Amino acid sequence: MASYTLPLFITLSSILFFSNTTFALQSISVSSTTLNSSTYLSSMCQTIPYPASCLHSLKLSISISINPSIITFLQQTLNLALTQIAKIPNLLSQGIIETQRGTIDDCKELHQITLTSIHKSLSMISNPHKLSYININALLSAALTNKNTCLEGLDTASGPLKQEVTQSMNTAYQHVSNSLSLLCKKSKYPKGNSTRNRNLLEFPKWVRKKDRRIMQSSGGDGGVDEGGLVISVAKDGNGNFSTIMDAINFTPNNSDDRVFITIGEGVYEENVVVQSYKTNIVLLGDGSEVTVITGNRSVGDGWTTFRSATVAVSGEGFLARDITFENTAGPEKGQAVALRINADLAALYKCTIIGYQDTLYVHSFRQFYRECDIYGTVDFIFGNAAVVFQGCNIIARLPKPGQFNAITAQSRETPDEATGMSIQNCSIIADDDLYNANSNTSNAIVKSYLGRPWRKYSRTVYMESFISDFINPVGWKEWSDDVGVEKLYYGEYENYGPGSATENRVSWLGYHVMDYYEASDFSVLQFIAGEDWLESTSFPYDDHI
Repeated sequence: MASYTLPLFITLSSILFFSNTTFALQSISVSSTTLNSSTYLSSMCQTIPYPASCLHSLKLSISISINPSIITFLQQTLNLALTQIAKIPNLLSQGIIETQRGTIDDCKELHQITLTSIHKSLSMISNPHKLSYININALLSAALTNKNTCLEGLDTASGPLKQEVTQSMNTAYQHVSNSLSLLCKKSKYPKGNSTRNRNLLEFPKWVRKKDRRIMQSSGGDGGVDEGGLVISVAKDGNGNFSTIMDAINFTPNNSDDRVFITIGEGVYEENVVVQSYKTNIVLLGDGSEVTVITGNRSVGDGWTTFRSATVAVSGEGFLARDITFENTAGPEKGQAVALRINADLAALYKCTIIGYQDTLYVHSFRQFYRECDIYGTVDFIFGNAAVVFQGCNIIARLPKPGQFNAITAQSRETPDEATGMSIQNCSIIADDDLYNANSNTSNAIVKSYLGRPWRKYSRTVYMESFISDFINPVGWKEWSDDVGVEKLYYGEYENYGPGSATENRVSWLGYHVMDYYEASDFSVLQFIAGEDWLESTSFPYDDHI
């Protein structure tokens, strides 16, 4: 490997600092220090997950030798990631043989979303005054999640280039992980409440006052509202369209304004996909009891988990109200997703999400669920979003014989990702079939748990929620061989009900009975910066615990 000589006198500038919950890159000079190149490189690179990739990134750039700043490092590292990730779709097309339907399409779609996320990150880095930590963390955390989802699909694939693809992918995403880690190590989260400058995060004003009136009632007459598009879908032919996908395909791409799609009473048997370029889509049903979107794709029928979703959303700013999302594949078909969301700033209100294993895939980015009913069995709320559930009924069902229930399976891979699940003021209950099965014997036939760690830094908290007695007293279950039980973060705060006692909970190092200040970090205000974007949705939310 070629060697490069850095200047002997180096002024380290543009380091990160934290202000409230928003991070900005500032140019701050510190005293010059006499360092040789190896000392300088090792001091920067040894603090992040992949030192060798860091050294490689720095040594490739002449600009870093001239201007060894953190800004330059981030730009160089992310540009390397862009170059390497952009090559992967072509390798997938030429050298991968899939055994699950959707494997290659999943990877291509996810890599495209990653490229967009990195471009957005680079744009913010180049304009430090508009950079906030929570924005760039959401983007890069989603990129790392995309990598994992693609690799999971490739596990079952074959082909002459499979090894090359996986190696290229891991190498490329090391640069993403290094960038995220460096951002985090220069700053820290606040504890307790904070005073926020609501202008620091520059989100678009999604919904105007006249549009809010539409959202505050279920359904509508359809047509074009002055300054905003309103489209109607009706099974009986009285709408603009009779299928939801036809309506979504009609909407403009990359819309900065909300596009409202009212969905009338009926059962819509279709797989709905909201692509990443279909932004600011709002689905409004006539009520979750009567407006139902249903499908039956499953891993058991050969689909990837990612592709099995009845409704799959990648478009930023997605909202839904008064709709049921359902997967009817049944417990014997394995993973079968009813709703998957890998879209930033997504929120649902008064919706019902029904399935068995892997019902709700909160894949990535920032999400919010209010007063929703969520049904399932094994890992039925899973993924790596930063997500808050408030006032929801989370309802365990009877799984197939021999299975246990795990409500959550959160998949945070590194400590630098600001992701996790916050479950607040919810009801954790079982349906009649599960209660009846367990009540017929002195020992529960089906054991049920609050969650288990999909990856080693898994993070889930239950706060101020009712927990019924069907939950096993230990509360939480290991994934396999106690992997991750020391590095995860599982917390409980002021829950109540017969299943809420913490005396017999797991003794893992990563389990916490939280105090107020620990719990406040998982509020809407702190965890997903909800005060900056949820108000514009017209959905109710509680910003504190």
